[in-house]
Amino acid sequence: MMLELLSGEFSVCKLEAPLAVLPAGLCFLANTDQEYSLVCETADVPAAGVIAREDGWCAMRVSGQLDFSLIGILAGISQTLAAARVGIFVVSTYDTDYILLKERDLDRALDALSAAGYEIA
Repeated sequence: MMLELLSGEFSVCKLEAPLAVLPAGLCFLANTDQEYSLVCETADVPAAGVIAREDGWCAMRVSGQLDFSLIGILAGISQTLAAARVGIFVVSTYDTDYILLKERDLDRALDALSAAGYEIA
């Protein structure tokens, strides 16, 4: 399984209201009955409407399109990282999964994933 390390620093934010315009780069917006959350590049965090934020995240993408019938991909990655004591934040799109982790844990995560047979690009 190939993982792609994405460039840039990311932030996880709690918003007071939905956004009218999404940030330009990679971003994930969640609107639920209880909250509005945004994950985006730190440089693209909106100037207004952010209740709380946590900076210092980096991101990896599972390479290629994942069929919905595939089972255990995230489980394998998360178990590997949990064994290395690396916390993760995961978001998914129609095609693939994105794993966010704190920058301070990146080297440990890459070592653990490589040792487990994952290829990192």
